[in-house]
Amino acid sequence: MRLKATDLFLALLAIMLVGVSFWQTWLGLSQIFGGASLIIALVLSLLLLFLAFLIRSARLDGKSIGGLLGLYVFVAMFCFIANFNAIYTRFMKTEIYTTEIKSINDKFNELQSEVDNRLTYIVDKNTRQAIISDVNQLIIQINDPRNPGIGTRAKDIIQRIEKKIGKRVTLLTPRSKTQSGYEDLADRMAKQIITMMEVLSPDERKMRDDIDVSVLKWNKKTKQILAASPDVINSTAVGLINDAVLDYNKLGNNAENVLGHSRYAFEPIKSEAQDVGKIGYAFRHAFHNFGMYQFVVLLGCFLLDFMLVLVILLVTETNKNTKTSGGSIFKKQGKTLIN
Repeated sequence: MRLKATDLFLALLAIMLVGVSFWQTWLGLSQIFGGASLIIALVLSLLLLFLAFLIRSARLDGKSIGGLLGLYVFVAMFCFIANFNAIYTRFMKTEIYTTEIKSINDKFNELQSEVDNRLTYIVDKNTRQAIISDVNQLIIQINDPRNPGIGTRAKDIIQRIEKKIGKRVTLLTPRSKTQSGYEDLADRMAKQIITMMEVLSPDERKMRDDIDVSVLKWNKKTKQILAASPDVINSTAVGLINDAVLDYNKLGNNAENVLGHSRYAFEPIKSEAQDVGKIGYAFRHAFHNFGMYQFVVLLGCFLLDFMLVLVILLVTETNKNTKTSGGSIFKKQGKTLIN
């Protein structure tokens, strides 16, 4: 049998497409089957090649190919699912992780705001924010190396604070006339003023302070991880996300216990970072975030597994050789001799 250009083309196309599909299927199934994924991917790929050969042969002979096509689609769907999981996860992993990290960090800031709104203060929220702004200026002024301590400028700021809060602020003195001494003075003055605005129990104050410390910590960590390289993000994100979720749920549950369920009902969150790479997660994430990239990956995986059989159907024509039964038909020219 003489090979035609079409046969060589289809053979090369089959090797390229099925080879790539085999590799991606192996990667996509590794989360489920581990080391056995190599054998499963190899079996599926060989089945696709064999079925493609049978479909072309049946097409050439003019035989029915419906059953073979159905079986090919059935096998190819397993490869398609695994391919999508491997390709989508590989190119979307960093974005998935960074999105979840930012989302959890936003949760910390929301928790801080929600709890703060449920605490009791002697001034309204806008006034409290203005006082906090003045306190920050006071801290800077007390630590100013050109005029450290509570000088004229610091006293002017304190007078503004007293007018807003309606109380007298006690002027404290530094424990030592050093930079660390002035830093300690600024910290004690700030705590005094903040405490004057509050009508909080010791448990409420401790809960609020714990939340403030955690918010600052996770804001800093979030900025650091988002500025890191994709390799660093992919290798450290799961642990970071799990720690953040644990810390968030701990703070939220404590806030509910301190404030009471009637004042604040907390809803714990759950991380899905450990599910990245699993088949179900890939399709679920693509469905909820469907866009141009998801469409391109979906189309690419479809062509990877189904283009071969589509090309075979398009380029393969049925042979139309005429066959006779009971001998040959001879065409005679000229006279017919009758014996």
